[in-house]
Amino acid sequence: MQPHLSHQPCWSLPSPSVREAASMYGTAVAIFLVILVAALQGSEPPESPFPYHIPLDPEGTLELSWNVSYDQEIIHFQLQVQGPRAGVLFGMSDRGEMENADLVMLWTDGDRTYFADAWSDQKGQIHLDTHQDYQLLQAQRVSNSLSLLFKRPFVTCDPKDYVIEDDTVHLVYGILEEPFQSLEAINTSGLHTGLQQVQLLKPEVSTPAMPADVQTMDIRAPDVLIPSTETTYWCYITELPLHFPRHHIIMYEAIVTEGNEALVHHMEVFQCTNESEAFPMFNGPCDSKMKPDRLNYCRHVLAAWALGAKAFYYPEEAGVPFGGSGSSRFLRLEVHYHNPRNIQGRRDSSGIRLHYTASLRPNEAGIMELGLVYTPLMAIPPQETTFVLTGYCTDRCTQMALPKSGIRIFASQLHTHLTGRKVITVLARDGQQREVVNRDNHYSPHFQEIRMLKNAVTVHQGDVLITSCTYNTENRTMATVGGFGILEEMCVNYVHYYPKTELELCKSAVDDGFLQKYFHIVNRFGNEEVCTCPQASVPQQFASVPWNSFNRDMLKALYNYAPISVHCNKTSAVRFPGNWNLQPLPKITSAVEEPDPRCPIRQTRGPAGPFVVITTEADTE
Repeated sequence: MQPHLSHQPCWSLPSPSVREAASMYGTAVAIFLVILVAALQGSEPPESPFPYHIPLDPEGTLELSWNVSYDQEIIHFQLQVQGPRAGVLFGMSDRGEMENADLVMLWTDGDRTYFADAWSDQKGQIHLDTHQDYQLLQAQRVSNSLSLLFKRPFVTCDPKDYVIEDDTVHLVYGILEEPFQSLEAINTSGLHTGLQQVQLLKPEVSTPAMPADVQTMDIRAPDVLIPSTETTYWCYITELPLHFPRHHIIMYEAIVTEGNEALVHHMEVFQCTNESEAFPMFNGPCDSKMKPDRLNYCRHVLAAWALGAKAFYYPEEAGVPFGGSGSSRFLRLEVHYHNPRNIQGRRDSSGIRLHYTASLRPNEAGIMELGLVYTPLMAIPPQETTFVLTGYCTDRCTQMALPKSGIRIFASQLHTHLTGRKVITVLARDGQQREVVNRDNHYSPHFQEIRMLKNAVTVHQGDVLITSCTYNTENRTMATVGGFGILEEMCVNYVHYYPKTELELCKSAVDDGFLQKYFHIVNRFGNEEVCTCPQASVPQQFASVPWNSFNRDMLKALYNYAPISVHCNKTSAVRFPGNWNLQPLPKITSAVEEPDPRCPIRQTRGPAGPFVVITTEADTE
């Protein structure tokens, strides 16, 4: 007989008498059914282990593990819940909101514990889902914790369910501290809640073997006292040893200080430009007024890790060069601390471990910047919800700079600042969009990692690479211009490719002369509010624009049709020969079609739930 857990504040089990009475217990929505979890159809746990793990909350109460079956298009989740709790909420939403979220619920009424697929409305009220697409497979009690095993298809075609794609997923969670008599009695506003970003659908990439001469180098924060604010970007400058010879980085992985797994959100290692022989040492918040401006030139990405990511392996035929002549010795480590509970007194020495070899591989991997130039010429008006800016790597640049055999893009890191919401890079050939290089429809500026592509993309001479970013400035009162500052904006895709070429930056911006014509038109139909005199800077001009619908639409039209200035730059920051100003926008006659989601074939619908949970005791011997 299963152990009976009634009269406890957490997971309780029904006795046989409760089972007989369960049919009498119900709500207006559904009949509560008592089931044995192991008897569910298709309830066998997955054979493979759970390769991905993340802590959901800073206190370590909830830990999520998962694995992915691309053949079945199903994710198996394992949720570990520590301590006695009255219930837990887990799910997904568009931006991490608790409203309009796709949820799975576990809660108790004080006697029995229930599991259900649910959703929240725009007021945070929780409702039972008519389609129970989250399927509980196992509930197991271990000491003072509970382990839940459940699964869900990528796509359910249930309008209340989130479509799981290979972009960023905003996971939401909540902890119930007291019993609730029914699901409909729960509102997310009264719960202890939070969010966590992750990429659930990791690409299936084989792990290359490491050579015998592989060495490691740790780039770590030096015993940082984590600030008790929600968001901190910490910058630390270090340097390679003198006369460090040329090597290839072939793998890197995160080193996270034990106990800080939920606070260290993402980390990046940048190499500084080799145009300066030395860079000032710095160890402090990246937005500090004490940070030297020269550190803005430490932007060449060597490694990037985000929560939930495993070790990053380069293809066997390529490695990233660092060290030796022509390479800067100075590196910048940037750590994003996410501390929503304002925890104090926590020290951290997290960082990234580089695995490198002196046995240089056949191809050197390069990193190329695509998108928009860091310039105030590109701006987003205030109070916009979906304003799109686009940067071009033109056919003329790829024709001149790429080898005849082309290059292979195998990984990508998308990047904007705080108002970025979507990013996509598309490859076009002969005037037609052919394939998506990388796309994130749920992009978060607080979750950035280098992602391996499921399929490498080959770029030939004469191809066009188009990078578009969608921004939301509805909480801003002034125009947001492009630039390096965190309150300014960027639109970048750092693509990782081989073989390395001289082309390091292939981006664009609207022609300055046409932007000035825009300001003249604003004055013609306004009250001469924008200064078009030589002493006025572009940010000052944008700050003076009255943002009525006419001026907004005119700016969109300018960016969609005006000529561009193309930056087709070598690693020395010098453009390839030729006139790159007043270039026409590439003519694209067809776009890549969005794939239609494949709805699963629903089996005969079972009971609408919720289900009373019967747990099993784990064998701890």
